[in-house]
This record gives sequence, structure tokens and C-alpha cells, in this order.
Amino acid sequence: MPKEKIYCFDFDGTITNKDTLLEFIRYARGNAKFFWGFLLFSPLLVLMKLHLYPNYRAKQQLFSWYFKGMTEDEFNELCRHFARDNQDLLRQPAISRLKQIDNAGDRILVVSASIDNWVRPFFDDLELQHVTVVGTQIEISDGRVTGRFLTHNCYGPEKVYRIAALLDKGRNLYDITAFGDSRGDKELLAYADHSFYKPFRR
Repeated sequence: MPKEKIYCFDFDGTITNKDTLLEFIRYARGNAKFFWGFLLFSPLLVLMKLHLYPNYRAKQQLFSWYFKGMTEDEFNELCRHFARDNQDLLRQPAISRLKQIDNAGDRILVVSASIDNWVRPFFDDLELQHVTVVGTQIEISDGRVTGRFLTHNCYGPEKVYRIAALLDKGRNLYDITAFGDSRGDKELLAYADHSFYKPFRR
């Protein structure tokens, strides 16, 4: 019995040429508020870089400062506009590979620490049929962004956990290929049958 093929792609730095969290904040809030926020949170970000403060907590606090209280509709509309206006963030060799896999009818998982609300529209615009976005999800209450994450930050071991949750057959019945570019993809690349590190750099 042939194994089902699944292709897992990291998003930031693998499919894109920049970190989309930073680009999204700059797009949504403008340069002045972008820099002010990072100045305000700089002590926390330094601790995070030194591995003295959890990555997900720093990310959640930063996200909350910029977007807490925004309506869900407003936030999602902003995400759609961001994807539409920033197609140049996509690495063309990565897009070519995605289209090749999609045309073959194989399953694609885009597994990202970024918020899936702004990751997904990039693939809607590309009209890919077999892509599932597995990202960090945000909490919505009474139609507004609370600033909290609904899921764990989809980074490191969490990527493997989230992929495994989508496999309804035994792991040995899947042939998994993974593409990544950073420390946050280490576990994903180890989990896959075939791994590619920084494959789309020119």
C-alpha cells in the first residue's frame, strides 16, 4: 500500500523572505507605532533572545499591545489586505514548488508560528487547492481580539504536535517531506522522512 504524501512548509523565512509578524505590525500600525512598541518591549525581547523569557509570552504581549480590542472583522480584513499588498514577500522558488505539489493533488501543510489569520490569505490569493494552514490561533471574545492566543505558539515541538494531530492514520503510513529555515523548525525537520533546510534561497 503506497504511503500518503504530505509536504510540510514553514512559512516565515522559508516561503517568505522576511518575518511576517514584524511586517504585519508595520503594515497595520505604521512605522512610528511599530518602533515605539519595540522600544517599549525591548527589555522583554532581549530576555527572550537570551532564552530567559518564553518566546510565546513575549510574542503574545507584543501582539496584545498592538491589536487588543480590534474587531474580528476589522482584523481579518486587515490580514487580507496585508496578503494582497505584500505578495513580494513570497520566495518565487517556494511558490513554484507549492504549485507543483498542489497540481499533483498532494496534501500541503503550512506550519507557522505566525498568526494563521494573515498567513492563510496568501494561499487564498494563489488559489492553491490542497493547502491547510496550521498556525498560532488568536482568541476572539464578543467579536473582538482579546490579545491572547487560543493555541500554543506553533513553534518547535508544537509544530510536530499539531501535524501529528492531523494524521488520522498511523505515522508509518505517511511519507512526510518538510521544509524549514530556523531553530523553530528543528523538530519538524527531524520528524519528517525527507528534510530540506533553507531550500529556496537564491
